[in-house]
Amino acid sequence: MPDTTSSAPLRIALAGLGTVGAGVIRLLDANADLVTARAGRPLEVVAVSARDRNRDRGVDLSGFAWEGDMTQMASRGDVDVVVELVGGADGPALTLARDTIAAGKGLVTANKAMIAHHGLALAESAEAQGTALKFEAAVAGGIPIVKGLREGAAANSIEHIYGILNGTANYILSTMESSGADFATTLKDAQELGYAEADPTFDIEGIDAAHKLAILAAISFGARVDFEAVACEGISRVRAADIAQADALGYVIRLIGMADISTDSSGAPVLLQQVKPCLVPKGHPLAHVTGPTNAVVAEGNYSGRLLFQGAGAGEGPTASAVVADLIDIARGEAGAPFSVPAAALQAMAPAESGARIGQTYLRFTVSDRPGVLAEITAAMRDADVSIESLIQQGRANDGGEVLVAMVTHDGPESCVTYALQLLADSDSLTAPPLVMKILED
Repeated sequence: MPDTTSSAPLRIALAGLGTVGAGVIRLLDANADLVTARAGRPLEVVAVSARDRNRDRGVDLSGFAWEGDMTQMASRGDVDVVVELVGGADGPALTLARDTIAAGKGLVTANKAMIAHHGLALAESAEAQGTALKFEAAVAGGIPIVKGLREGAAANSIEHIYGILNGTANYILSTMESSGADFATTLKDAQELGYAEADPTFDIEGIDAAHKLAILAAISFGARVDFEAVACEGISRVRAADIAQADALGYVIRLIGMADISTDSSGAPVLLQQVKPCLVPKGHPLAHVTGPTNAVVAEGNYSGRLLFQGAGAGEGPTASAVVADLIDIARGEAGAPFSVPAAALQAMAPAESGARIGQTYLRFTVSDRPGVLAEITAAMRDADVSIESLIQQGRANDGGEVLVAMVTHDGPESCVTYALQLLADSDSLTAPPLVMKILED
């Protein structure tokens, strides 16, 4: 357990010297006096580790011990806390995390994948050892959402949590909105500007957002972290035509992670976790979140709607979150990583979304021939789906395809699902339909 009984420095080992790791060193240097005053003691990096010792990172590493094998940091006698900024759900990062906690040292991590997959086991170990496990930087960069839920909203029963959890996807969608460009062009531009990785799969397919949502759901609802139960759909199938149609209807399109709890027929709690592109009313706070920004809405039974917004990634914001966790540890503030003791976290079955009432946007890519529209509307009729508006748009390409878009009236999601099942074998549909929820204002 780190020494919190005196003003002795909190001794830190830092694994990972990429953008965030170098940012942590810069922040601790630039704000040394302020951090010391707020922590009640100095924060001192004593050891670092990375893959390439000779790479120029723009920070002076000469005063730190170098560990070629980062997993050895856990056994160093001159270290109180290990900061893990390497990433990856498994492998050396997980080994380091387990060994650090087993050695009774505090662990601070920005590794959302590791916490989403192994957070429960790590929390159980940290609580058994009486040491700290902190991961503010794993969710929404510099936004203090973990602390906000664990502490600021601690007196509330959180009824619903949702938001924009991935800056890359939000940059792409909001840029498509302002430029009129299609997805592929905007993604390429985002990669050239550094907003998207060379392999953007985790961002554009919603996996990164799903990691974060699983963590937020556990903190909000006292549930065991269950990443596998998150229904996940990305934005790669959103077209410029969908953006334009949403705009005409009074909406914008955003990739939204959402979670809430309800009860099944036996009264047992069930947990809904979804990451999907949604139509957001232009009057909703999330509609105004553009670029690589994150925003989270938590609705408490006494606090009402709380909005957390800010930079979801980047050197400064993420380093700020890491150092905030270190300050807590220096003060001797550990607490249950997921708000309540790990043993009290409930295993909740995934909720069925079919009974949920709401509006839906559907876009079909179909053959340009007579009778197709009648076939679609007949399926909607047979599934008891009421159509609020329907537009047959121009040709989707030179292959004789057209786009048909519709918005339903409020109704059960199960009815929309059934309508799509009726159309599943239709040779009129040339691609799977795009289905997006409409977020309530």
